[in-house]
Amino acid sequence: MNSHSVLNRALLAVAGLVLLGGGLLVLTAGLDLYRRWSLDPPADWPLTGPHDTLLPAQDRTRWTDEGWWWPTVIAALTILAALALWWLLAQLRHRHPRRLPVGNPPCDGVELYDAALNDALAADTARLPGVHQAQANLTGHAHRPHAHRPHATLDVTLDPDARPRDVVHALEITLHRACRSPGWEQLPARATLRVASHRPHRAE
Repeated sequence: MNSHSVLNRALLAVAGLVLLGGGLLVLTAGLDLYRRWSLDPPADWPLTGPHDTLLPAQDRTRWTDEGWWWPTVIAALTILAALALWWLLAQLRHRHPRRLPVGNPPCDGVELYDAALNDALAADTARLPGVHQAQANLTGHAHRPHAHRPHATLDVTLDPDARPRDVVHALEITLHRACRSPGWEQLPARATLRVASHRPHRAE
């Protein structure tokens, strides 16, 4: 799993927990469950009954007469909206399949989707001896400067009895084949190796 996916899942998990907590709080108060179930909520607990509000009128109007209040609120909401829009555009840009040129020099009208190369590289790696599971992610652009050229990131899970040195040697051949397929001169790669959990065998 790459860092982009980890960040997305973390943000979605936090947003989901906040929405779930808020929804349960509103639902409990709206159905008057505290009274029906004879529950005693903690002191200063918000929304304890159907007619309660999340913020009392005193709290909502505490700073409205201050000169800095409305500019601060507008600025904060603007920043939140900009961050949400940036995150949404990042998802759309990341999910859009990229087309990679084939051949050196590139052949006109012949292109390869990066997802296809990701799947092929992951499948070839997973078939190597000693590999339990493999994931591949291709980043970069073929038309960008050298620092932004395509490079592969692999997450390889090894069998408990695998020899990492042999797997790395076989992986070099696989990467060379993946580089030669679209006709590139080189495909830098970074591989993370981990060992699958070994479950003890039960003797009967």
